Order: sequence, then C-alpha cells, then structure tokens
Amino acid sequence: MEEHKFRNKIVWFTFFFSILVIWVHSYNAVLFLGSTKTGYRTDYLERFLGSTVAQIAVPGFFLISSYLFFRTFTMERLWLKWNSRIRSVLVPYIVWNFLYYMGYVIGSRIPVLSDIIGKGKVPFTILQAAEAVLHSTYNYVFWYLNQLILLIVLAPLIYLIVKRKITGILFLSALFAAIYVGGSLPFVNLDAMLYYTFGAFTAVHGKTLAEKAWDKKGCFIGLILLLTAYFLYGFNFPGAAKGEVAASSVIFRLFVPVSLWLMVPERYLFEAKKWMRQNFFLYAIHFAMVRLINKTGAFLLPSVPAVPLGIFLFMPGICVFFSYQISRFLKKFLPGIWCLLNGGR
Repeated sequence: MEEHKFRNKIVWFTFFFSILVIWVHSYNAVLFLGSTKTGYRTDYLERFLGSTVAQIAVPGFFLISSYLFFRTFTMERLWLKWNSRIRSVLVPYIVWNFLYYMGYVIGSRIPVLSDIIGKGKVPFTILQAAEAVLHSTYNYVFWYLNQLILLIVLAPLIYLIVKRKITGILFLSALFAAIYVGGSLPFVNLDAMLYYTFGAFTAVHGKTLAEKAWDKKGCFIGLILLLTAYFLYGFNFPGAAKGEVAASSVIFRLFVPVSLWLMVPERYLFEAKKWMRQNFFLYAIHFAMVRLINKTGAFLLPSVPAVPLGIFLFMPGICVFFSYQISRFLKKFLPGIWCLLNGGR
C-alpha cells in the first residue's frame, strides 16, 4: 500500500471510530422519557448501537495509536517518540481536563446552566483542580488518554517484549489468560494493555500484512475474524470471569477493528475531507456537546420516543458539524490556542 493511501485509510478509520464514540456517550432515552417502559425500550435500541457495535471504537484507537508509535520504532528513537507524544497527548490531556473542570465550575454557578448540569455547585479549589487534571474527574471520556499515556511510558518495555515473536506471543497469551480469569493490573487496564501490545506486535512483525494493498486473501482473513467475533460475542467460556471486560467481549473488540482494516479496500476511500481530519479535537469536545444537547433537549423538547431517538441517531453529525466550525474559527483567529488544544496536529 502506498504511504499516502495508508495515511488516508488511517484518517478514515479514526473518523469512523470517532463517530462510534459519540454514539457511546449519546444515550438519552431515560433522560427524556424517565424510568418508564417506553423509556427502557428506546434505551434498548440506543444501547444496541452504543454498547455493542460502538464498543469497538476505543480498542480501535489503541490499535492505531500503538501501531503508529511502533511502526518506525527503535530504542534509539525513544526520546523522539516520547517528546512527540508529550505535545500531542500529555499537554492536551492536561489542558482539556482543566477546561472541562472550569466549565463545570462556571456553569454550576449560572442559574439556568446549573439546572442543566445537575451537579450542584462544583467547588473551586487547587486540590479539586489537581484531581480533575490528573484523573479526568469532569472529563470522563479522557480515561482513554489516561491509559494511553501510561502505555506510552511503558512503550520501551512493551517493545522489548514483542521484539521477539515468541515472547510477544507468550505475553499476549498471558494478558488474555489474566482477562479470562478476571485478573487486574495496577493503574493500567488489562484489556487496554492487550490492544496496545497487539498493535505493537503487528507493527514489529505484521507490517507486511497490515500495509499491503487490499486483496482477496486479506479480505478473506478479515471475514473469518469478523465471523469469529460475531459468534463469540457474549459467549460464556467455561470458567471465564464475567463483566464488562469478559474474554468474549475482548475478542470481539479486538477482532472487529482488525477485520475491518483487512476487508476495506483503500482504493475506494476518497481523499479524506478536512472535516474528517479533526478527530482528536472532535473526541475531546464531543462529550460537552453531547451532554449539553441532551440535557437542554430534555429540558425544552416534548417527551415522545421519536425525539430522543432522533437526537441520538443524528448526534454524530451534529457534533462533527459544530466541532469543525469551532476548529475553523480557532485555526483562523487563535492558531496558538488551536495548536495547544489539538496537540499540534
């Protein structure tokens, strides 16, 4: 695959995952309809998309982030890679967490907004600000960046493990076994470590398969993975731990992004538009938009099932439109702020 087509495919996939993430956070049926039978039916429809299909998004982000990090990685380039991620990941993480915190602090003191926010008067203290910045207390969706930062710090160790095929395979197997029995690691989520390590292993040993031009063989492999993910989703493996990070769920969330990458022919993907290239900014700002739109809508619009379901379905389009317009404004009039918020992308 040509480099240009590879990069264009990356943009398409990150944009697709961004759309799915918006749906993950757009549930609104109970907010509009209350704890009623109608509300739960509508909620079920929303969660089928948001809690099943869309849950491949964050694993997809981990895979892409890891693959791009390790694609040209050597230990000699470690500081170069880390310095790059300080600007593109760590700084925006701190800035956005603080902005979300300040948004809640200010909004909770404005009468109409405080009713919509529904958190009471958010305290404004140094300790509270530090907690918000370090742990994404008021910016829930940045748990992904929190995990990504920790995994980037562990990148040299991960590289040394996956550098040899046998140790990489054994480590991936150990991670899956730990997930299977319900184990855990301090600070880092086991499933996040699995997705990130798989991306690293692929970048070191599977670059030919990952970056070759689309062909029937790769598409067939992708189809097999997709069918495997479908049939194993929700399957109760004997002795496996249950819960959000069950073994079957992890397989589903790993196999589907990989299968889609192999099955989608890059030659049919037109050049990504400008509004498709603002994925980090969209990821960072969409949560505030979703919450504001849903809570304001529940406050002002009629409580009938078509309203929350319609808002839910169109939420990605709404967020993409407004985030793109905001990004255009920032690029034109406040380029320094834009660079800071978007991590220099």
